[in-house]
Amino acid sequence: MSLPKSVVQKLIHAEREYEELARLLSDPALRSKPEELKKTARACSELEPLVIAYRAMLATEDERKRVAELVSDGDEDMAILAREEIQGLDGKIGALETRIRELLEEMSRSPEDLRGVILEVRAGTGGAEAGLFAADVLRMYLRFAEMRGWRSEIVEMHDGELGGVREAVVSIDGKGVWKRMKYEGGVNRVQRVPLTEASGRIHTSAVSVAVLPQAEEVDLVIKPEDLRIDRYCSSGAGGQSVNTTYSAVRIVHIPTGIVVQCQDERSQIKNREKALKVLRARVMARRLEEQALERGQARRVQVGSGDRSEKIRTYNFPQNRVTDHRAGVTFHRLREIMDGDMDELLDSVAQVFAEGKAGEGNGNTSAGD
Repeated sequence: MSLPKSVVQKLIHAEREYEELARLLSDPALRSKPEELKKTARACSELEPLVIAYRAMLATEDERKRVAELVSDGDEDMAILAREEIQGLDGKIGALETRIRELLEEMSRSPEDLRGVILEVRAGTGGAEAGLFAADVLRMYLRFAEMRGWRSEIVEMHDGELGGVREAVVSIDGKGVWKRMKYEGGVNRVQRVPLTEASGRIHTSAVSVAVLPQAEEVDLVIKPEDLRIDRYCSSGAGGQSVNTTYSAVRIVHIPTGIVVQCQDERSQIKNREKALKVLRARVMARRLEEQALERGQARRVQVGSGDRSEKIRTYNFPQNRVTDHRAGVTFHRLREIMDGDMDELLDSVAQVFAEGKAGEGNGNTSAGD
């Protein structure tokens, strides 16, 4: 069996749970409790395809061991036939392992997987260089979205020094956006020679990224009386309308103190719609965080403090290297990744989360990270 130990443990647990549910369904006492019966039957039905595939794989592996014994029995004709049969059994085992991975992925999906996201990029430690890298990270995600045919809109943008970005908020919509990007929250570290460095010395800076699933109005009802909406003149590039029309919008959610502002559009109505979209996502994220805390499952906030030590990923420009420290993988194709070619990287991260191994690493990172 080539499945990781963590996946095998999940399969063993699923089989035990399935057997317990089947036992409960055979209990006549459960028939007098329609709601509980329905719930138990549904849970059993959801586990059944996975357990069937797991048992089929175990049976096929046992058969392979039996056939493999014939190879060493001394009968050459029988050994030739056995080797041919082993090839077929290996193919069957591989197909069953693929099926098991697919079923586990389907079971781990949440309703949010089909949603769009609110992407927030902020410069952390590192001064002007952090802002320049924030602009690069923002461009990387926008290029990635473009390559996948997703629609992205900049909701809020605050420029940094030397053409960098201090903070940016982007709305990304499309099929499977949240599923693809939900593990991108965290601190990204960059190691490179800044444009301002005359001596050629490598600097280390950090950029924080937060990814929030978009919340629809049906998911979250925000009362009008809980909002304070301020309108003001936009600032920055924008032609004659700048500082002459009250198109910029700032919305404060009074119960939580969350503030969102938008001045990207010349239309006040459009800016208000964009700001509300971000506000719903942030309020929903706050509520989910509070629920997790109440259940005793507190999780670390995605962006941390923006400190270099709280990294999920390192981008090393001199070595053309990108290392994800949760997955323990390194790719020597930094420039392609920064240009939006992120699929292979995101696949690696998604796999370790699916297998419950995030943060363990696999020994591929170097001491320099």
